[in-house]
Amino acid sequence: MENQPNNPLHGIKLAEIVEHLVEFYGWEELGQRITIRCFTHDPSINSSLKFLRKTPWARERVEGLYLKSLRDAKKK
Repeated sequence: MENQPNNPLHGIKLAEIVEHLVEFYGWEELGQRITIRCFTHDPSINSSLKFLRKTPWARERVEGLYLKSLRDAKKK
């Protein structure tokens, strides 16, 4: 595995990202921030992971929100 010291997402699994976002925002707010069906209609970790693995644009938005949530948590 390559060492990527400047990549904050290196070594973090997509499941960990989604679980963090659900814990940080909750499903309702997550669905408002990123309007995709897997977050707004009968949400679950598994359905979200399945969709995000197939949809690069949605995964990019989720990863961006994850990084934002880490910055916001540091500010508090």
